[in-house]
Amino acid sequence: MIPTNTPDVLLRTFILFITLLVLTRILGKKQMSHLTFFNYFTGITIGSIAANMIRETEEPFWDDFIGLIFWCVLTLLVEYIGLKFSKLRQIIDGQSTIIIKRGVILKASLTSNRVNLDDLLMLLRKQNIFSIKEVEYAILEPNGNLSVMKKPQDQQITKSDMNINIPTPKYLPSEIISDGKIVKHNLKELNLSEDWLYSQLKIQNISNLADIIYGELQSDGTLFLQKK
Repeated sequence: MIPTNTPDVLLRTFILFITLLVLTRILGKKQMSHLTFFNYFTGITIGSIAANMIRETEEPFWDDFIGLIFWCVLTLLVEYIGLKFSKLRQIIDGQSTIIIKRGVILKASLTSNRVNLDDLLMLLRKQNIFSIKEVEYAILEPNGNLSVMKKPQDQQITKSDMNINIPTPKYLPSEIISDGKIVKHNLKELNLSEDWLYSQLKIQNISNLADIIYGELQSDGTLFLQKK
């Protein structure tokens, strides 16, 4: 037997689904990526409010709905203030902190950020650094990530170090065929036509798009194809 409040729960869920879909677009990618602690707890709170609204069928729905919208408005207001005023942005989001300077661990910086040596070593290992001896500078970012600059002798050799001529890429490598279908918006973004694509396929003796599972335009303008 279906509970009597099931239609109400379904209606609440549908309304909140559409609302949260719109709100996530409005709040932007920064909110979705949990870039800072502020964005993280804001996202968690929005989810908690929405879940509570679905579960508590005896509570006034529209009162909670207005509260949810107002919370999101406050979030947007705080982010707007952060964009306009750098000092307030530092208070809201925090600021980067140097925790290794010229190869020396700054114990005071670790303590103020409540990071111990084990945490520091773990963050370094995520950067494929297994010895603090390799680090010249390490900066703890507001989102909790660690940015590292290695000592000169431990940095990778680049092409410019070896005086190798580096051609300027013509294109950003992009997917233009997916599972036998043309990714038209990418072609348009690259200012390329379907006629051009078919001519390239002809050069590679391919007459049917359905035979290709993946096609990618390379930075030099050549076409990489993976057949089914």
